[in-house]
Amino acid sequence: MMGRIPRVAASRTTKVNDNERLERLMKRITALLAIAGLALAGSVAVAAASRAHSAASAAVVSTHSTSLGNVLVGPNGHVLYLDKSDPKNKSTCTGGCAAVWPPLTTKGKPKAGGGAKAGLLSTISRGGKLQVVYNGHALYYFASDTAAGQATGQGQNGFYAVSPSGSAVTSKPKSSGGGY
Repeated sequence: MMGRIPRVAASRTTKVNDNERLERLMKRITALLAIAGLALAGSVAVAAASRAHSAASAAVVSTHSTSLGNVLVGPNGHVLYLDKSDPKNKSTCTGGCAAVWPPLTTKGKPKAGGGAKAGLLSTISRGGKLQVVYNGHALYYFASDTAAGQATGQGQNGFYAVSPSGSAVTSKPKSSGGGY
């Protein structure tokens, strides 16, 4: 009889340990789902921002004075970048790259405003959409630039802000604040 008591106690202990393990597993799964939800929300926000960067009819590219000097900005005032590795009139930034560097797209012929040169604007086909090109350079936003005129993507992975002449601005920001 004494042999049965430890087995029952061991059985209850095992059930308690199994319940504790299950509870810990459920907490981990819940935490992972929360993290996955945040990642998904971030992806949706980037996609929404990318769509917001697309003009309803035609994107307007203009210039503004920033911590890098006078550079091109999109319709929302965010700094536009070029990828030095892109061949002329072509974009090689796709997939994960395009999630970090959303292309400036348009639904019509892009327009120049405030210091940008209309003669340097054109488009290329990109997955059924039109990506805006300036002086042969496909134009991109940087997803981490959250405010108009901010240039936190400057010099990262070969991406540089674009000058009104259509060349890469290779200088570093004059101040850490960015913005206008």
